[in-house]
Amino acid sequence: MGGETPSQKKPRSDYPVLAPKPVGQLISNIYRDRINQFYSRGQWEKNNLLAMMDEGVASGEPHVHLWVWDAPYLTRPTFKEATSHEFKKTSVGAWVGPSWSTHWFKVVLKVPKDLADKRLLELHWDANNEGLIWSEDGNPLQGLTGGGERIEWVLPESFRDGKEHTIYVEMACNGMFGNAPGGDSIQPPDPNKFFRLDRAEIVAVNPDARQLYIDVWIIGDAAREFPSDSWEQHKALKTCNEIIEAFELGNPDSLKTCRKIAEQYLGPNVNSAKVYDTGKEPVVFGIGHCHIDSCWLWPFAETKRKVARSWSNQCNLMDQYPELNFACSQAQQYKWLKEIYPYVFERVKKKVAEGRFHPIGGSWVEHDTNMPSGESLVRQFLFGQRFYESNFGSRCQTFWLPDTFGYSSQLPQLCRLAGMNRFLTQKLSWNNINKFPHTTFNWVSLDGSQVICHMPPSETYTAEAHFGDVKRSISQHKSMDQDNTSLLVFGKGDGGGGPTWQHIEKLRRCRGISDTVGLLPRVHLGGSVDDFFDKLELKADTLVTWYGELYFELHRGTYTTQANNKRNNRKAEFVLRDLELLATIASVKDKSYKYPKKDLDDMWELVLLCQFHDCLPGSSIRMAYDESDEFYAKVFETGEAILKDVSKVLGFSEVKTASVADGVALNTLSWHRKALIDISEDEAAVACGQGPLLKLRTFKTSEEKPAVELRETSDGVFILENAQLKVEVEAGCVVSIYDKAADREVIPRGKKANQYVVFDDKPLYWQAWDVEVYHLDARRELPCGKTKVHEQKKHRVSVVTETKISDKSSIETVISLSAAVDGQQSSIDVASKVTWHETMKFLKVEFPVDVRSTEASYETQFGVVRRPTHYNTSWDMAKFEVCGHKFADLSEHGYGVSILNDSKYGFATTGSLMRLSLLRSPKAPDATADMGVHHVRWAILPHQGALGPVTVRKAFEFNNPLRLVAPTTGAARGAAALAVAESPVRLTEDSSQALVLDTVKRGEDDEDVSRGELPSKKGRSVVLRIYDSLGGRARGTVVTTWDVAKVSKTNVLEDELEEVVIKDGRFAVDLRPFEVATYKLHLA
Repeated sequence: MGGETPSQKKPRSDYPVLAPKPVGQLISNIYRDRINQFYSRGQWEKNNLLAMMDEGVASGEPHVHLWVWDAPYLTRPTFKEATSHEFKKTSVGAWVGPSWSTHWFKVVLKVPKDLADKRLLELHWDANNEGLIWSEDGNPLQGLTGGGERIEWVLPESFRDGKEHTIYVEMACNGMFGNAPGGDSIQPPDPNKFFRLDRAEIVAVNPDARQLYIDVWIIGDAAREFPSDSWEQHKALKTCNEIIEAFELGNPDSLKTCRKIAEQYLGPNVNSAKVYDTGKEPVVFGIGHCHIDSCWLWPFAETKRKVARSWSNQCNLMDQYPELNFACSQAQQYKWLKEIYPYVFERVKKKVAEGRFHPIGGSWVEHDTNMPSGESLVRQFLFGQRFYESNFGSRCQTFWLPDTFGYSSQLPQLCRLAGMNRFLTQKLSWNNINKFPHTTFNWVSLDGSQVICHMPPSETYTAEAHFGDVKRSISQHKSMDQDNTSLLVFGKGDGGGGPTWQHIEKLRRCRGISDTVGLLPRVHLGGSVDDFFDKLELKADTLVTWYGELYFELHRGTYTTQANNKRNNRKAEFVLRDLELLATIASVKDKSYKYPKKDLDDMWELVLLCQFHDCLPGSSIRMAYDESDEFYAKVFETGEAILKDVSKVLGFSEVKTASVADGVALNTLSWHRKALIDISEDEAAVACGQGPLLKLRTFKTSEEKPAVELRETSDGVFILENAQLKVEVEAGCVVSIYDKAADREVIPRGKKANQYVVFDDKPLYWQAWDVEVYHLDARRELPCGKTKVHEQKKHRVSVVTETKISDKSSIETVISLSAAVDGQQSSIDVASKVTWHETMKFLKVEFPVDVRSTEASYETQFGVVRRPTHYNTSWDMAKFEVCGHKFADLSEHGYGVSILNDSKYGFATTGSLMRLSLLRSPKAPDATADMGVHHVRWAILPHQGALGPVTVRKAFEFNNPLRLVAPTTGAARGAAALAVAESPVRLTEDSSQALVLDTVKRGEDDEDVSRGELPSKKGRSVVLRIYDSLGGRARGTVVTTWDVAKVSKTNVLEDELEEVVIKDGRFAVDLRPFEVATYKLHLA
């Protein structure tokens, strides 16, 4: 006890007493920068990993024989047509062109013996443009991008037999993003671009080197992007440098050693889909996607080929990578594929059946949602969902619109009515004033309907599947309090392409890092978009809400650019509306008349196509608008033919002149209508009634008491006056509008309405798309010339003024006032003819009014959206240019003023100043955008009371004027009877005037109408679409003279939801504010 010497633990025997050498700290930035040298081109590429990427190359004859046939002009011949021609010998180094031309290459391959047993053989083809590989028997096999991207095609095993094998390459003389000169892709295309065939060779790829390339790329990203104070970053840096040190040029075994080192950071399973089978909970869900603009920097015709190229690639990748799930939208593109490339369509159908290829979106195209009418949005869903259901057996649940320039406040309601309760977009991440505050939320429509909305926090729909894309999927997530998951949408896009093998390999490694090292959000592949939303739906009641429109704080110029295209859209929508109504009446009236569903469908498909989000907004190249002009011409030509057939059944024909006794007015609006209609050069009649054909009455006036008069009070100053309004016009401007009934002046003292103004219009970059807030600082009033008498008739007076814009541009303006009609509000109508040849200028017309309100109202689809007239916050100021449809309105309690238009969509209201945007003149991507002559109409409509049915109805009437027709020979008695008869279907007079019966059409699948896409249904039916236009509870009664056995309330896809009681040809309508309701009348 005590005194013992305690035993000591001996020092480690291998730890030396003396330091053998100095060891320094790793200099992070130097060792980090070194990583790029290992796999980059440049001065090191013959001594780094790139020098070992292949195990042999065979180029030129006898292994690669090349012939070419040049398609004439800019045609795009079929495989059968192209291969029927004689091909001429060619070689690598040959130049082809010009832009947009097509060249077919016959390629005969013979694999040399020394490469036949190599692990991976590919054809590498690079002509720096897009192409499509075809089999010898005419099947599309794979798309090519060019310029170093997607240039490889894996040779079939059968090609290793040492014999010659033939394929064809269809070469398109355009890059993925068209043919812009230089490096700025949005500049107008160069029509004389030529392309060089740089590579056409058989390559034996070294799989180990290729896989190591991806290993180092991703681990290098971890070294670059993880926080420098994290051990995960330091380990990544150390791992990369160990790989570099282990690499031996020319020694294939060293590649395997390097990959073993990489496993320390990536884990052992990154070579297969097993990497996703760890059972650990992911937070980022990857979905392959290929966004193909139906037109943009290329024409519609080229998009058809892009679809075949892109989707062939995805089918190939799915065969290689079992985890790849791919989502793609736009039913129109599937239809193109089905009609032009049936082999590829069958491959897609097979992948859809396997649950790997996911049709998504539910719409005909990825359309603009600002400018199409409400009925157009309905038809986007109707045509899209019907195509998906008839071809793939199911409808879409998710509305997919990642690249559109703002989102209408009625979309959630229409989505729900089209069977979709989810919505994906990301475009609001481009906002250049305010950051949108949410990632995942409930988006609520004007009527209260909601959808779950997700905006991928990676802030792109074309992610390159980089390490950083996965990282940002969480680091930029704005809704973490409610849900911490996100969708990563990856794949080459806009010009097509979709995921590449590199994308999928990178994501495998990202998952490996998450499970092996950590810190990086865990990504998962193998599920669908609907799988992702299914999980979100479980948390829907906890998600934040956003009410109303998703206004995009960029691309505001798209409400105005390409005015002719927008005019055609508005006109086509009204033509289709009218024809469906009249053809429905005709088909019910006369069973021998066949409802022209095919023709109407063809018309709708073209209109819906032109509503694509780079066509209708005006952001495509000239070639696309040449095509859309042809499409609209076909629409109007077909429409004229349908109207001619309908008129025979209904017993009328359109005429230019008629007497009151002989003429009637063709009317397609549902309410009682009373209006003047010209019946000759100098005479007018009063059309009055409710129904398709309105009886004419004599327009009564006298010399002692003219219904409307025109007085020149001084040189060039005129008074236009009727029973309701007294209007003073000076130098083309309206300087006074006195409302007699309200005893009120509309124009503030010293101000001028109908004042043209022009602004400098030079956005930061996106010319056709953007108008920036600073353009308002460069306002210039246009001085007018002398005003003169234009027209002085008993029913209408007009003055005309010439306005000079510049030496190249001018405006002829006719301001008219018609006689007041009892019970109808008068308006001041303006017709302008603009000759426009400007550069980067913006033409608008202004209307200062003596009305004060902090909000202005703008018509939107099936309703009204209210926006601020002030700049209190940056969110308010961001709305300095907004979208509206047929009217904008500024009202205070008791009084207001509406501005109606026939073809415009851009508006602004600042304080009490209302503006209508007329024309822009951007020079990219179409250098000729809006150049030429334009005809535009608008009207100033003062009204008592707040915004109400007067404005809504007048806007419809302004866009749909009465047409003079006369009974046809032999049918006079029938036409006369119809003229005085009640409308076959209408809302009763005691119904809420906010209700609008907007659409009357035949049921999609009626047995006498059906085209066979879906099973037909017995009997005949008529479909009505009714909506509340003003935002209040709206009740009414529909009355019909048709023999109706049953009425059902349906969704917009015409699925019957509930039966509605009908008695004595009447049924009740009760709509919540801004509700859109569809009813199906089953005829007895």
